Amino acid sequence: LRFSAGVWGGLVQPGGSLNLSCTASGRSLRGYANGWFRRAPGKEREGVACIPMNDERGYYVDSVKGRFTISRDNARNTLYLQMNSLKPEDTAQYYCAVRFGRLCDVKNMEYWGMGTQVTVSS
Repeated sequence: LRFSAGVWGGLVQPGGSLNLSCTASGRSLRGYANGWFRRAPGKEREGVACIPMNDERGYYVDSVKGRFTISRDNARNTLYLQMNSLKPEDTAQYYCAVRFGRLCDVKNMEYWGMGTQVTVSS
């Protein structure tokens, strides 16, 4: 499985929105746990959102609940992260990743997309 470049992040004002995407080739994303992760300056990489293997529902870290939505287009084999009401503390390098396992695990994801920088600032 490989990821191609999707929609990149960028600079957005507080309260703004971005929709990140990662398109996979080689294998179906449905056969993996699909996740979005981020690494903020000076911090460790953390999980943001996950769709578990053989599931369609998203699960989120508390800090983004109600603001971010993870979704997958099975026909396009593309994973999305819709980010609304962005805050300066959301500034980070964002990555998509998958794992052949039930749940997302930041230390054990097998395939990673290229990171994209999201900066929230006025």
